[in-house]
Amino acid sequence: MNQTKIIAHRGSKGTHPENTIEAITEAVRVGSDGIEIDVHLSLDQELIVIHDETIDRTTNGKGLVQNLTLTQLKQFDAGSWYSSEYSTSRIPTLQEVFYLLDAADYQGLVNIELKTDKVLYPGIEEKVVAFAAEKNWPFTIEYSSFNYQTLIELKRLDATCKIALLFKKTGKNVHFLTPDIPVNMWHPKLSWFRSVSLFRIPEMPVRVWTVNKSNDLQFCFCKNLAGIITDYPQKALEIRNKWQGEGE
Repeated sequence: MNQTKIIAHRGSKGTHPENTIEAITEAVRVGSDGIEIDVHLSLDQELIVIHDETIDRTTNGKGLVQNLTLTQLKQFDAGSWYSSEYSTSRIPTLQEVFYLLDAADYQGLVNIELKTDKVLYPGIEEKVVAFAAEKNWPFTIEYSSFNYQTLIELKRLDATCKIALLFKKTGKNVHFLTPDIPVNMWHPKLSWFRSVSLFRIPEMPVRVWTVNKSNDLQFCFCKNLAGIITDYPQKALEIRNKWQGEGE
């Protein structure tokens, strides 16, 4: 039996300030099979790792990412909102995250979610693909987005890239890209998967988000899903080992 892959959501989001070097370092430390991060574009066209379109929630600053330069973004505290011990934490760039993982010889999956469902960020797809191609990274790269035009553009730029379809509810969106655009993985919301799994198991490999509760983790492991996306990778790994064994 193949083990369900544990994907750390925004790094180890439950135990560290999300989408920071500290959270990503923790995800590596505990042995996560994959790490999911979110990417936006700054005013000066830098690839910024942060979830929201604004910096309001996860820093001590305010404003839209697209209206701030990298230098301005780096001035803000990105950790104290979570805990005072992370007061020196800053918003990272995609380059900083990749260099960290490269130095750690991380060999898992890195899932880059392009946050183009609210702000379009013209050219972000080209920048991400070009950066990913700069060297032979030790990890596997995959892209996801709620904006399916972004996924189409990624495939146009690099026909070999792997894309995952993010969605919250079933419907036409599930099949929007197929068969013309090959999708490698579905990333549905847990509630959707719970509802459909009563009747059938989707033929497409599935990684469900966001799975944090012990009973939900057990449910997913019993279903032998391809992967789960969780805020607590260490907890998920411990529960997986009880239900699916230690693996190789």
